Amino acid sequence: MNAAMLGLYVHIPFCQSKCRYCAFYSEVVCERDTVEVVSAILRDMERYDVGDVETVYIGGGSPSCLPREELYSIVDFVSVNCGKVTEFSVEVNPGQVDEEFLKGLFDRGVNRLSIGAQSFDNSELEFIGRRHDSAAIEKAFDLARAAGFGNISIDLIFAIPGSTIEMFGRSLDRAISLGSEHVSAYSLSIEPSTPFGRAQVEGEIVKVDETADRAMYEMAIDRLGEAGIVQYEISNFARCGFECRHNLGCWANDPYIGVGPAASSYYNGVRFSNVADVAAYVDGIGGGESVIAESHRPDTKEVACETAVVNLRRRKGIVLDEFKSRTGFDLLDIFGDIVERFVRNGMIVHDDAAGRVYLSKIALPIADTVICEFANF
Repeated sequence: MNAAMLGLYVHIPFCQSKCRYCAFYSEVVCERDTVEVVSAILRDMERYDVGDVETVYIGGGSPSCLPREELYSIVDFVSVNCGKVTEFSVEVNPGQVDEEFLKGLFDRGVNRLSIGAQSFDNSELEFIGRRHDSAAIEKAFDLARAAGFGNISIDLIFAIPGSTIEMFGRSLDRAISLGSEHVSAYSLSIEPSTPFGRAQVEGEIVKVDETADRAMYEMAIDRLGEAGIVQYEISNFARCGFECRHNLGCWANDPYIGVGPAASSYYNGVRFSNVADVAAYVDGIGGGESVIAESHRPDTKEVACETAVVNLRRRKGIVLDEFKSRTGFDLLDIFGDIVERFVRNGMIVHDDAAGRVYLSKIALPIADTVICEFANF
């Protein structure tokens, strides 16, 4: 098996404006002093030995809403101090980029771009609160290619209230026609704390029914696969060799460092999360204090359960020898009854010859229902 890989995630807690569906922690960028926040993030990174980091992902929020020199300062820190990095991803929003900005990222060592398209339908984009249109997505993609990027991911959302299967199919086709190396496709989750959540309670929007949601998901699997963008995780698809290594590390239960407000880490055997408050984060870093809001050191059984759960998100599933090497447990000794039950109902495949256990295709739309059974033993 491959040795554990160390990743670094940098959370930029700012957006140009909040989308109606978003439950992630972020604030509107014009309401904060971004210089002091970026300075705190840089000082946070200095607390860690990042020399062994192999993958970096700068996300949010919207990193591209930062003044470019401030984002560049974070990128420069990584380029100087993380000498083993092989994959360096940055999320950008269409409409917030130009070729000079993207070329600046590429020249500083960023080699993977994730474009937050969400949809290629202008009515859907307006409905969910995005500030760009479909033309801006295509322009951003072309500018990224011109800047030198040969590894570009497109993010899509399906099951948007009011959406149809045909509308989502057109978004898939547009992502394919651009020639993207990677596509992430997520079903819209309506969280109570969001404007969409409140609108649903008031009866102003109606969630897409489960049949249509499932049909859109299965369409993504089939249509992207036919185009050579193959599913490798429940919500992620890539051309051969362009799977996101950073996220593969998370699904392998490898360690990662998270910096920035609300960022989570799994480092030195401890899971911890930073305070989800920009002011408290800046003050804490500035005062040399801990900014960890909660932490937990999982025991060996918890690590085994966590590893099983995240491994099952991968299409290759749990590789039995790797699982035992990482956790010290034989999967079938601790989860044999669960595996057998799901094999009988067709939700799990146990490929004895290949030494792996993985979700069947029919289980993918209800993957969480199956995976949660592996959370305890």
